[in-house]
Amino acid sequence: MGLSFGEQFDRFGQWRKGFAAQMAGFRDWLAAQDLLDAAVQDHLLRLEHLLRGDKVCVAFVAEFSRGKSELINAVFFAHYGRRIMPATPGRTTMCPTELGYDPALPPCLRLLPVETRAQPYSLAEWRSRPSTWVQLPMDVHDPDQLASTLAHVAQVCKVPVEEARTLGFWSDEAGADNPVPDEQGLVEIPKWRHALLNMAHPLLKQGLVIVDTPGLNAVGTEPELTVNLIAQAHAVVFLLAADAGVTKSDMAIWREHLLPCHREGDAHLVVLNKIDTLWGSLDSGTEVQAQLNRQRAQSAQILGIDPARILPLSAQKGLMAKIESNAALLQRSGLPLFEDLLAQGILAHRQSILRNVVGAGVTQLQAQVQRAIQIRRRDLDEQMLELRSLRGKNATVIQSMRQRIQQEQRTFEDSSAKILAVRTVHLKLMNQAFQLLGATSLRRELEQLAGALEHSGLKLGVRKVYAATFESLRGLGQQAKAAAGEIQTMLSATFKELNTEFGFSLQLPGDLQLHDFDRELAQIEESYLQYLGFGHALKLANPLFGQRMVKALGMRLRTLFESAANDLDLWSKSATSQLDAQLKERKRSFARRIEAVDRISEAASGLMERIAEIESAEQQLTALEQRLAQWMQQLLQPPEPEVALTDAPAAGV
Repeated sequence: MGLSFGEQFDRFGQWRKGFAAQMAGFRDWLAAQDLLDAAVQDHLLRLEHLLRGDKVCVAFVAEFSRGKSELINAVFFAHYGRRIMPATPGRTTMCPTELGYDPALPPCLRLLPVETRAQPYSLAEWRSRPSTWVQLPMDVHDPDQLASTLAHVAQVCKVPVEEARTLGFWSDEAGADNPVPDEQGLVEIPKWRHALLNMAHPLLKQGLVIVDTPGLNAVGTEPELTVNLIAQAHAVVFLLAADAGVTKSDMAIWREHLLPCHREGDAHLVVLNKIDTLWGSLDSGTEVQAQLNRQRAQSAQILGIDPARILPLSAQKGLMAKIESNAALLQRSGLPLFEDLLAQGILAHRQSILRNVVGAGVTQLQAQVQRAIQIRRRDLDEQMLELRSLRGKNATVIQSMRQRIQQEQRTFEDSSAKILAVRTVHLKLMNQAFQLLGATSLRRELEQLAGALEHSGLKLGVRKVYAATFESLRGLGQQAKAAAGEIQTMLSATFKELNTEFGFSLQLPGDLQLHDFDRELAQIEESYLQYLGFGHALKLANPLFGQRMVKALGMRLRTLFESAANDLDLWSKSATSQLDAQLKERKRSFARRIEAVDRISEAASGLMERIAEIESAEQQLTALEQRLAQWMQQLLQPPEPEVALTDAPAAGV
């Protein structure tokens, strides 16, 4: 019997933790051998953080009443023996809900009042204002209390049409698509704008984040939700109803909000839910299957995807089967195949990415550490040549050698002023590059776009301003690379001089790459471009929507620019840290050489003892290189999860 999604994710989490522990062990070993310079330590800490803190986000997207919350219950909460997310008729998730785990917070449900939509702040900014949220405590060991607390995400309130219009739930041009006013002229809207569930669920503790995004109104009026959370999710599950197929509102969600970020393959799946509605019909099993196949084919044609990407299932029957331990019903529900494909799409893909990123980083670290070991070996070789040249020599010759070493030491120390000047210029150029990628620079580039969106009415010419903004942002990346090129040119001359004068082995860092900066910038530009089309002209006419869009855009761009600045910092440290390491080793070498000569002067046996010490030190370096090779083999070929991620479809939790 195969493993459920939860079990496969748990194995993946254990694999990440084990891999991170190996990285920590390698870091401790380097520190014990005095091989941990600033760049190596920074690089290792980033790799460890990547492994330990890696988040895997799964976004469930659907129009109301497609069974999305029930599917979340079936996959993640069946072990409670009841529904946890509200999924009964008449009670559905009304506001976007994120499920995750933060150990710094108690188990709770935090709710953001819908009235905050009347203000221009982004969701990310509201997150930093905890006093605005309504926080409800939860007992994760009491399923009834947990479900009762989560029922709040289904709450609604009634407001006048004018307030609904301000909050984005009413448009005069929407006609029949608007909510229906009651006898008092009030319309029903969600009570909450956003919900954050924090609980120590085993999967959430392992880094899983679940995003529940209900309904076209919730998705379409929150740019940050659409182009940040959903676009960056590692898996997107889009639900349709088997008895309805692709409706007009389903198609609106797909075309406007999912298609721009849809990726064929991986874990972008379409679910044809509620297939159990066909089971009770008068049709035979063969006829029901034929009807289901037609529905899949039609839905695939409408969405423009491969029919194999559409998975028929019954979330309700799958949940019931898990609770009742009914293996036959579970298989018939189609849930095990969905769980397995979801696990395959997310976990195998994430594991491959982590392997590649860590592997590339470890290979780079190996070169840096190997270079430090070679510096030590070269210094030992130089000392050995000196000492052997002293065999049979008198005190005058030995004293002359001591004076020569001291003169070399003084010459070396005199060069510190030159090195300090280089460091000063280097720091100045780095500060200029960091400013290009800083928050102030980014905010300045977004000012014109924000100005074009802040006034009421149709936004003519905003696409041109938008294109110009991204052209300027690309220019900032190019300027940062150009600044790095200046640094590289300066270091090239300095390193060449130091290598010639002092026998250093300083290596110039390669060109600054700013990993995927241009590609990700283009993806961000494309994902937000959808909001500038004719279909969103009415939304853009509302200045609050435009302000929220710019805020959301700014938050995502800030993450990208911070990542680029981190790459720049690591690139700079890879150059300066090797200079620091070789300066440190050279100072130690001078001290050891003078000490050796003094010992030889004091006792005739000192020469042979020192030669023996150097021979022993060389053997230790050889052992060090062998152990380094073993570490590299371990880190480049990390342990596999106990069970491969390609097991057969799951049969239950």
